[in-house]
Amino acid sequence: MSSFSNHLIHEKSPYLLQHAHNPVDWYPWGEEAFALAQSLDKPIFLSIGYATCHWCHVMERESFENVEIAKLLNEAFVNIKVDKEELPAVDSLYMEFAGALMSSPGGWPLNVLLTPDLKPFFATTYLPPESKRGMVGIREFIEQIKALWESDERDSIEDQAEHLVEVFEQSLMVKGEDLPSDVLVQNGAETLFALADGVYGGLKGEPKFPMGYQAEFLLEYAKLKNESRALYFVDLTLDAMHKGGIYDHLGGGFSRYSVDEKWLVPHFEKMLYDNALLAKAYLEAWKLRKKPAYRKVVEETLHYLMREMMHKEGGFYSAEDADTEGHEGIFYTWSFEEIHHLLKEDAPVFCKYYGVTEKGNFEGRNILHIAKEPLEDKKLEACKKILFEHRQTRKKPFKDDKILSSWNGLAMDAFVNAGAALEEKKFIDAALKAAEFIKQQLWKDGHLLRRYRDGEARFNAGLDEYAFLIKGILSLFEAGLGTKWLEWAILMADILKKEFKAEEGAFYHTDEEEKVLIRKCDYHDGAEPSGNGVHLENLIRLYQLTFEEKYLEQAEDILKAAVNFIEAYPQGTCYHLKGLQRYFDKKSKTIVIALNEKRSLEKEINELLNTTFLPHKVVIWKMLDDKDLLKCAPHLEDKLPIENETTVYICSQGVCEAPLNKKEDIIKALETWK
Repeated sequence: MSSFSNHLIHEKSPYLLQHAHNPVDWYPWGEEAFALAQSLDKPIFLSIGYATCHWCHVMERESFENVEIAKLLNEAFVNIKVDKEELPAVDSLYMEFAGALMSSPGGWPLNVLLTPDLKPFFATTYLPPESKRGMVGIREFIEQIKALWESDERDSIEDQAEHLVEVFEQSLMVKGEDLPSDVLVQNGAETLFALADGVYGGLKGEPKFPMGYQAEFLLEYAKLKNESRALYFVDLTLDAMHKGGIYDHLGGGFSRYSVDEKWLVPHFEKMLYDNALLAKAYLEAWKLRKKPAYRKVVEETLHYLMREMMHKEGGFYSAEDADTEGHEGIFYTWSFEEIHHLLKEDAPVFCKYYGVTEKGNFEGRNILHIAKEPLEDKKLEACKKILFEHRQTRKKPFKDDKILSSWNGLAMDAFVNAGAALEEKKFIDAALKAAEFIKQQLWKDGHLLRRYRDGEARFNAGLDEYAFLIKGILSLFEAGLGTKWLEWAILMADILKKEFKAEEGAFYHTDEEEKVLIRKCDYHDGAEPSGNGVHLENLIRLYQLTFEEKYLEQAEDILKAAVNFIEAYPQGTCYHLKGLQRYFDKKSKTIVIALNEKRSLEKEINELLNTTFLPHKVVIWKMLDDKDLLKCAPHLEDKLPIENETTVYICSQGVCEAPLNKKEDIIKALETWK
């Protein structure tokens, strides 16, 4: 243990605690550091990362643990560390500023220099300790910035920072006049087709990031427009990712991204949000295509999350690191000799299928990937079990065990939908357990908090936390798990309307209390979908469930504000396109199942609804004497069992068809719709 400690020592974030014993005098983001910068008249060195970030680890080892470099940083700056997952609004804002200040793409660690009043004037990502191969080293960087700050150039630096902030403030789009046309949905799909990698799926180029919600948008587009190109692209992408090294063939789950175009060599960290979004995408693809491999991916991915990423009381952890003991991917890769030693006479079959060679495909070791079709499936499964059990004896990657309300909302959505579709009660139970944990630990005094770790719940939730959680909670309600989930979703939607919404506009990323330089609206998707995009979908779902016009009006406000962004950059606003497609879908249905006392036909209807790909439907299971449901959705008062038989009401655009209470009629109506 280092003999040093700094102001991060009392934090709960695993990332901040990783830096708590650096000789750099780090402060957490907050008034103490801001006041110090102003009193000392020093610039702020803002360093943003996260606990499972490979290059963050590298920069810490090389520079932040170096006593001489730390001395230079402490003399020149007030140093602030931010966990991007704890303070996503801070990360998002300064990443946008960095995009304007840097000529190269942003990433983490993100290092931004700020004036004492938090205005940015320089940004960079990873810096080596010494200048080399055209890269400025951190020593030289510190000396140059210190000299500039103390020179006649300082006024110019501050003026430029002021101007940059003014430009950003003027460019904020929170309101719009006109709704987008449905043509934008087709234009967005065509843009994705033009950017598609026709050989390996995904979008052209490297590194390659899996975007589950892009696949969902295109699956819905394929179904609604009978568009074969969309279906081909989704199949190609999902098949290639499953076969590639980005997928963990022994333990399930996906890595953050692939460094190559073939999905072969991953950056080995695993994130909760990726695996939740991808499990949902593969589930929807299975409903439409019925490929056994897709179902297997869903099951293996969710089993991985339950096995490795679930708190014993409920709730899912955030991430697992790429590195083990300073070596990237060592936990997941294999030597040729090791596999032969463990599998003995079965090794040749396994190696042929999973592309294992003496030379290896990653630093002399092997990343497992499906190189050819299986020859002896049962034998392969037995081999996988042997290797998995051996792998469990290795030192495991570091786990970021903080629990985020936002990412847990995405996980709930995946788990409850998979549980209903695959008839796996343990998946539904996991979703319920996570929801109860979040409500108990992160719902305080009528408001949501962002992060739980080690007994501490902290940070006011932002738009993403509310929107992602509402998404998952609505799915619990639609699965028939109780009206209390709809009530909570409505309550959170009301909070967003009151505390986050611009008047007649979209939703801000933060409430008014969060300390950020600019309060802005985000429309672009990143690794996670846009909060405004997800809430657009939530609002349309709430309208379909309650028939309350206020939800549709709020959804339209988002669309009006986002239209320019959707037009200019459709591939980066995919979740808005997903919501726009739902908004214009005249075939979208509200299906009300009024159960009789025996709850007859429940299983048959459930199976039909949950194993069939039916875009944009919402489902209401109406139990007898559910007075709370009628408070949420008064239009359901007359939706009753007819002749004491379970009765189905299929409604669209506020109009309901004739009720159905005969099994053959119900099945025929639902099958016709599909």
